[in-house]
Amino acid sequence: MSLSPFLRLPLTDLTGCLINHQTYDKCGQFEMKMMDCLEAYGIERGKKQCADLIGDFQECVGMQKQLLRFHAMRNERYKQWLMGDRKRDELFAEPPRVDAY
Repeated sequence: MSLSPFLRLPLTDLTGCLINHQTYDKCGQFEMKMMDCLEAYGIERGKKQCADLIGDFQECVGMQKQLLRFHAMRNERYKQWLMGDRKRDELFAEPPRVDAY
């Protein structure tokens, strides 16, 4: 993940604040904590000092662990179906109603 622009111009300073995660409920807090830490230590030193916050933010945005967990659970259900432990109609749980919110 690049923390600074490749080419620093006045245009990048003006438009750099337009793309962030503050409008999303999920990752806004992680981004703010990460940016506060990076501002305190600077970019180069902050990469080491703030590595855990950067990792949390990247996980929130990319959801790699969540996707790995989802694939593992799905593969286990298919494996149980192939082994005969589950029936085809019991492979997945019923979805919630459309107005379940």
